[in-house]
Amino acid sequence: MSIIAVIGSSQTRRDEADYKDAVRLGRTLATAGLTVASGGYGGLMEAVSEGAAEAGGSVIGVTAPSVFPGRTSVNPFVTDERAADTLTERIHQLIHHSDAVVALPGSIGTLTELMSAWNLAFVAPFSGRAPKPIVAVGPLWAELVPLLARRLSTDGTLVRCVDSVESAADLIIALLHGGEGR
Repeated sequence: MSIIAVIGSSQTRRDEADYKDAVRLGRTLATAGLTVASGGYGGLMEAVSEGAAEAGGSVIGVTAPSVFPGRTSVNPFVTDERAADTLTERIHQLIHHSDAVVALPGSIGTLTELMSAWNLAFVAPFSGRAPKPIVAVGPLWAELVPLLARRLSTDGTLVRCVDSVESAADLIIALLHGGEGR
C-alpha cells in the first residue's frame, strides 16, 4: 500500500477553509486506497487524518514527543503512531518512508519538510532511483518554488504546484496508480 506524506500547518483551526480542504484531501487519498502519513498532531495534520479515517483509511502519525513536549498525544484519527527522537529523524521517517509528498499551506516547519522532500527527489537519480512525486498546494508554494528553483539553480519541475487539494489528489493518484512519470 502506498503512503502519502501530507505536510502542512499545525496552527490551522477547524473552522478555516484550509482545514476543510485537508479533510477532503485525506478522504480522497484514503478512498483511493492510499495510506496517509503526517506529523500526527493538530492543524492540517489532524484534518488530513480526519478525512482519511472517515473514509476507513490507515493514518500514520510520525511524532516527536521530546521535541514537542507540550503536545501530549497524537490526534484522535491516527491509527499508527511512530515516535521519533529528534526533529531530523521525524522528517526523515515522514519523507523517506513515503511514496509521495503533498505540501499544504504552512510555515517554517512545512517549508523544511518540503525542502527535504525536494532535495531527496533531486538526488534520487544519483543512486539510480526515480524521484518521488511532490505536489504543493496553494499560492505560497506557487510563488516560492519557482523562485527557489531559479535562485538555487535547481530543478523546479520536481515540485508540481497546484491550486487545490482536488488537483493534488488527482495528480498523486494518477502518478502512483497510473504510472505516469514524475
